[in-house]
Amino acid sequence: MTLTEPVIIGALSPSRAGDFMTCPLLYRFRVIDQLPEKPSPAAVRGTVVHAVLERLYDLPAPRRSVRAALELLAPQWERLLADEPAYAEMFADEAEQRAWLEQARGMLERYFTLEDPTRLEPAERELYVEAVLDSGLMLRGYVDRLDVAPTGEVRVVDYKTGAAPGPDFEAKALFQMKFYALVLWRLRGSVPRLLQLVYLGGEGEVLRYAPDEADLRATERKVEALWTAIERALESGEWRHRRSRLCDWCDYQALCPEFGGAPPPLPDRRPGDTTRRTRRSATDEL
Repeated sequence: MTLTEPVIIGALSPSRAGDFMTCPLLYRFRVIDQLPEKPSPAAVRGTVVHAVLERLYDLPAPRRSVRAALELLAPQWERLLADEPAYAEMFADEAEQRAWLEQARGMLERYFTLEDPTRLEPAERELYVEAVLDSGLMLRGYVDRLDVAPTGEVRVVDYKTGAAPGPDFEAKALFQMKFYALVLWRLRGSVPRLLQLVYLGGEGEVLRYAPDEADLRATERKVEALWTAIERALESGEWRHRRSRLCDWCDYQALCPEFGGAPPPLPDRRPGDTTRRTRRSATDEL
């Protein structure tokens, strides 16, 4: 490290930033306590669908068909099961697993109604990016796809296996994309031309947004403020719980005061381990 490089004070991904904004106690359970969670069928399905779409672009453009994508599904599921055998326990029986796979097939078929992969040549897929702000806060994450036009303009693409959000929740959905755009801007010196969210659930929809420098500076201020709030919680030991609709799916209800539980004693651990992860897990944001 040279004298001009900032000391890294911590690291933040869009997933963990989203956790803290949703519920600081959820952030604590995941990052500070590092408590295990049961695998979610929806999250694991998203991981499989992402893997298929990533590998679809390994094929020559003329061969990128619905049939080719569906033929990739079973091998990707088997590969994931080999890495994480516990995923098989998500299903009560084979019929439930078949129905789960059928939903994944529907998402892959829907993808071809939203984009034509035979006309695309992504510059990057599953790209790990990180940048350190002047404060020393490292921002990092995985970009599903990066498209670069011959003129150099960049499009950041993210696949979502849920349904598109309503107007009231679009800003929250776009925060992740602005986070990635901020990292790429800091890395490459230019603002991405377009942010694109491809929703494969529901009826299928594509949400597009063209950011500018003012957007990304505002995003930088927001993540800095989030980190300040995280450090304040670290110093005080107070991790507030915040009720929302997501509580219905939270694995930590038994430990949450909102549901009559009590968190375990705080461990002697800080967030922000800056070791790069080698692959995306099913609990990462999809």
